Amino acid sequence: MGKSDFLSPKAIANRIKSKGLQKLRWYCQMCQKQCRDENGFKCHCMSESHQRQLLLASENPQQFMDYFSEEFRNDFLELLRRRFGTKRVHNNIVYNEYISHREHIHMNATQWETLTDFTKWLGREGLCKVDETPKGWYIQYIDRDPETIRRQLELEKKKKQDLDDEEKTAKFIEEQVRRGLEGKEQETPVFTELSRENEEEKVTFNLNKGAGGSAGATTSKSSSLGPSALKLLGSAASGKRKESSQSSAQPAKKKKSALDEIMELEEEKKRTARTDAWLQPGIVVKIITKKLGEKYHKKKGVVKEVIDRYTAVVKMTDSGDRLKLDQTHLETVIPAPGKRVLVLNGGYRGNEGTLVSISEKAFSATIVIETGPLKGRRVEGIQYEDISKLA
Repeated sequence: MGKSDFLSPKAIANRIKSKGLQKLRWYCQMCQKQCRDENGFKCHCMSESHQRQLLLASENPQQFMDYFSEEFRNDFLELLRRRFGTKRVHNNIVYNEYISHREHIHMNATQWETLTDFTKWLGREGLCKVDETPKGWYIQYIDRDPETIRRQLELEKKKKQDLDDEEKTAKFIEEQVRRGLEGKEQETPVFTELSRENEEEKVTFNLNKGAGGSAGATTSKSSSLGPSALKLLGSAASGKRKESSQSSAQPAKKKKSALDEIMELEEEKKRTARTDAWLQPGIVVKIITKKLGEKYHKKKGVVKEVIDRYTAVVKMTDSGDRLKLDQTHLETVIPAPGKRVLVLNGGYRGNEGTLVSISEKAFSATIVIETGPLKGRRVEGIQYEDISKLA
């Protein structure tokens, strides 16, 4: 085995030593070479390759500085965008994570002398929102991606459309109520004077109600009528009793008003309304994508935060890692019967419930609503993707 062999003990030891970060004073940015000690750095500065690189840089030093500055800026903003998004974060936290990569561009090779100068420059250029606090400088990335802007415009347009629909529905309900009130004839009481035609006739008041009153009236009339009139009154009374018995046998159907029908339609509309975004904080989800490796595939986590409706920050239950994932890479988790769930879609969206039973053939479940105005209602046939276990 040769001395310079790749698998020689000395070569392996050198690779192990070169892993990780070394001292910045022994790093050559022009050659992008890290030396492990002062003697190695001295030998590198005396080498022919280093001297040749210095001659190239001396011809146009500004060009090399601009190149390193641009690389540093692009890598820093890319890390800020991917790792923290549009959150407000301390600039030193982002910088420490940036320099943890071994092949990063050092700041002493750029046009900025300190991290504070670089932070102020980002604010002046409009790339980030910066503010100074007693704890230091904080930065917030400004996302100007066309796709993000388009999604925000669509969300605003959808919110405005929903508000317009609600206003139209309210006006329609008011119009129906007004028409219903106009169609009804208001009965006005008619007041007459208490008078009698014959002075000798006595004025009597019958205070009995119901059958007693009718019986008294019949008795008073029967004294002044003949036998034929009594037969006619008997037949008329029997006919009235038959009609009353038939009417009592058939229950009266109450006619629904226009307002009741509209309210039922609105409730049915809300019940069948569905959205394409189902993520909610506090639910348990399962990762179904294989792009993150076998470590996270088919593993469960808890949604800690929802970003832009379609993206979630998930904390893994076994390792505690935090991942930023799209909802297409996640699926809901169905617990055992008796456990609490959260409704994610449909008319009962946002309500908590208790899982009663599961239908594996129909891929649906039966729950009982535990919160909201519909508390205690039993909902059957709700799909698996519309509910998820609560953490």
